[in-house]
Amino acid sequence: MGRTVISVRQVDVDLHSQFIELWITHRIEAGTTPEAAQRLALDGTLRTALQREDICAFIAFIDDRAAGYVVLADSTRSLLVNSPCVSIDMLFVHPELRRTGVGKALLAAAGRHADRRGAEHLASAVPAQNREANRFFARLGFAPETVRRVTSTATLQRKLAGESRGQRYSLDQVLQRRRDVRTKAARAARSAGRAGSRPHPTQPPQIAG
Repeated sequence: MGRTVISVRQVDVDLHSQFIELWITHRIEAGTTPEAAQRLALDGTLRTALQREDICAFIAFIDDRAAGYVVLADSTRSLLVNSPCVSIDMLFVHPELRRTGVGKALLAAAGRHADRRGAEHLASAVPAQNREANRFFARLGFAPETVRRVTSTATLQRKLAGESRGQRYSLDQVLQRRRDVRTKAARAARSAGRAGSRPHPTQPPQIAG
């Protein structure tokens, strides 16, 4: 069997359709229904995003078949420190073509892009539960830096406004019930101790002598 030849091309208008096909496959694998993925892909948002100056995407090919893609975005490592960084927003390899070197070829393209941009670092958001992806990035020198958590604006506002107060109130109730139980237990123990120290009413008091 001959060595797999992988080529990588930057996504331009001519490659939008192939990119979108891969993106749909990616979304379906992540749990989106085919119908929903199709709607998301065909509303024009992806094509518009691919033409932004701060976004760059590459597709890897094995022979003439689109095998995977990477989406990069210009960023900084911190909003307070002007240190140019290239963020790997998406990295996907078609399930049938994994373990063929496609992911490494795409990251090599990402590294060259970062060099051209004058960025000293590359960052990637990797799902914590995806062990295979985490091992892949770790082998290539990516070290964990932060845990990124995401919520909707509505959920955050609801939690801050109402549920957090309710949770504090519920916790106070639980703690108060525990204190009441301990207090009752202590009173019962003291009462039992006093009762045990009294002479039994049917026994006459003992007289020394």
